[in-house]
Amino acid sequence: MLKVKDLNVYYGKIHAIKGITFEVNDGEIVTLIGANGAGKTTTLQTVSGLLRAEKGIISFQGEDISKVKPYQIPDLGIAHVPEGRQVFAEMTVYENLVMGAFIRKDKREIAQDMEMVFNYFPRLKERSKQIAGTLSGGEQQMLAIGRALMTRPKLLLLDEPSMGLAPILVDEIFSMIQTINSAGTTILLVEQNANKALRIANRGYVLETGKIKLHGTSEELLTNDEVRTAYLGG
Repeated sequence: MLKVKDLNVYYGKIHAIKGITFEVNDGEIVTLIGANGAGKTTTLQTVSGLLRAEKGIISFQGEDISKVKPYQIPDLGIAHVPEGRQVFAEMTVYENLVMGAFIRKDKREIAQDMEMVFNYFPRLKERSKQIAGTLSGGEQQMLAIGRALMTRPKLLLLDEPSMGLAPILVDEIFSMIQTINSAGTTILLVEQNANKALRIANRGYVLETGKIKLHGTSEELLTNDEVRTAYLGG
């Protein structure tokens, strides 16, 4: 579904992403793991058009999207849940979800998808009239994911969904990621909690200072001594 080849991204003179190549197959959960500053968020932002690559090709379903403008990316079937949630804080939960469907015209299907999101996250239905900025961190994360699902994505990019959440909420979010994937959405997951990410992913890539150092199935990475020492607490 997604193929990234020889991607190079710069911040000014800083070479942030140094020729990485990876792919995400239809129906998979693929995770990018690595320390802060490894280039995980930069990679997602480049896939979704928020940053421009100096060199390399990003293809989605066989089409080169390297030069596609960020506002056109959702039309292709890619939704990005950014680090830090970034919900519309002054709008209600319901209004945030409606904004997720902004590019769509099919009112009946939008209503069906709204119910689907409420089924995934019942707390959002309970708080549908509440101002999003007053939600807890976990609820805002649910809202950010729900808003992305309102675009009907084929590929969902998730950036640090567990950041700042209590352990019980982390379990809930990761369980929901698996449910969303099982319902047919392919997922590219960036996550510092490498243990959690690898336990729900099919495959993973380890990023270090802008390069892919290791890749393999989740089972291979979970049992890799280097990965265990650096990212899984020994």
